[in-house]
Amino acid sequence: MNYLKALNFGSNILKSNSIKTHLIESELLLAKVLNSKRENILIKLDDQINIKNFNDFKKLILRRKKKEPIAHILKNKEFWKLNFFINKDVLIPRPSSEIIVEETLKLVELNSSKRILDIGTGSGCIIISIIYERPNCRGIAIDICKKAIKVAKYNAKIHHLNNMINFLNIDVDKFNLSKYDFIISNPPYISDIDIKRLDEDVRLFEPHLALRGGIDGFSEIKKLIIKSKKLLKYKGKLIFEIGNKQIKFSKFFLEKHGFYLNKICKDIQTHPRVLIATKIDNE
Repeated sequence: MNYLKALNFGSNILKSNSIKTHLIESELLLAKVLNSKRENILIKLDDQINIKNFNDFKKLILRRKKKEPIAHILKNKEFWKLNFFINKDVLIPRPSSEIIVEETLKLVELNSSKRILDIGTGSGCIIISIIYERPNCRGIAIDICKKAIKVAKYNAKIHHLNNMINFLNIDVDKFNLSKYDFIISNPPYISDIDIKRLDEDVRLFEPHLALRGGIDGFSEIKKLIIKSKKLLKYKGKLIFEIGNKQIKFSKFFLEKHGFYLNKICKDIQTHPRVLIATKIDNE
């Protein structure tokens, strides 16, 4: 069997199981088995695949058929300009979170040395992407999940940034270290009801700790805003992600706790997704 027939085999199985990007996922999974780049396979479609590799490929296709996220199977995910190691202990990086990186970089000059706190760092993809672009800045990244911190530390190490970011396994409620120019966060913001409505690949495979925002979806957002008021310098910036239909309450809660809402950034579906707020209450 050549590569083309193997790719079609995998693609057809994924397509029949309602996986929209079936063709490219088949290509990525075959590339993993062959330890090759996807582009190299596509220019060698007539090359033959041996039985062992084809059987290994089938196993990966069947895992994806059961809705296991392809990022978990591949153990990596591209985010911003880098590749990140991903496993079941961390949320898979999404394009919407790249808005946090983009907006932070707009506010931090290339050679400036700001102190940045990442609350709920997960894989570390957001803070690592920022420090990668602004090497004079220094980061603190915290997460309540010890296993997530382990993943984040590994990602910082493979991108040679482990000496520029300090990762701590701690709940934000217990964190009181220093004052920061920026606080960034992708907090859990999905309500208990909406958790049950998530797609299978998210609901069954991604950590609920990184998704669940309580009964109304706002419990972690409230905590973030209240804590950021204490941890930010005067006129420091809070940049964080919110869920659908959370803009009205988030704006109200920010103003209530001494923040001015500078900007509302929309995602590709035009939903308000990232808020940028300045601490104006000089307590």
